[in-house]
Order: sequence, then C-alpha cells, then structure tokens
Amino acid sequence: MAEESVTPAHGTELQEVAQAAARAFDLVPAAPGEQSHSSATARRLETDPDTVERDLIKLVLTIVELLRQLMERTALHRVDQGDLREDQEERIGMTLMILQDRMTELCERYDLTMEDLNLDLGPLGSLLPRD
Repeated sequence: MAEESVTPAHGTELQEVAQAAARAFDLVPAAPGEQSHSSATARRLETDPDTVERDLIKLVLTIVELLRQLMERTALHRVDQGDLREDQEERIGMTLMILQDRMTELCERYDLTMEDLNLDLGPLGSLLPRD
C-alpha cells in the first residue's frame, strides 16, 4: 500500500484544525474585572466564586445536550432502518421528549439559552448543530 503524501495546503489545514482544537480546550482564567468578549477567539474561563455554580451547570448541560442530540439521531436512524418495534419507538420518542422538556426547564432555571450551551470550535464550527 502506497503512503499518501500530505500536500502543503492539506498540512496547513490540519495544523489550523489542531490549533483550533487546542484553543477550544485551553481555558485560561480571566483576570479580575476582565470582560469576556464573544469573538472567534477562545473564551476565557471566568472563575468568579459567585458564578461557579452557573458555570458548572452550563458545562454539564452542554454535555447532556450533546448526548441528547446524539441519542436522537441514533434513534431516528434506527427507526429509518426498521430496527425497532413500535413499542420501542414510542418509548424512545417519549424519553427524548421528556429529556428535551427537562433540558428546557433547567436552562430556564439557570437563565441559559440553548445558544449559551453551544461552543465555538473555530474552523470546525459549533459543537452543537444550529437549527
């Protein structure tokens, strides 16, 4: 098997993606009084003791929403493939609806929107698909 050569343009693209991923996970504590700006650059982790609970909830809800969307896509794929019985389809559908309602309740409780849960991954786009 011949080894594929990486063209300079392809190598540059891979390097940009790697740098974006590094920035996405490079959480630098914000200096006191420093305001976060919503730009294409990586956001800083605000370590204000008064907002630590909300920030933690935001992180947990982001992960839960990502998993919810993955489960929903998997369920839709299985339905399309005919892998599920009718009762299984109903149970999965009801579970996903309840989870969506609970996510909405939790976001409202902590004054978050679904957009707040979406992370910008630079050239990779956003973490969650935009509807």
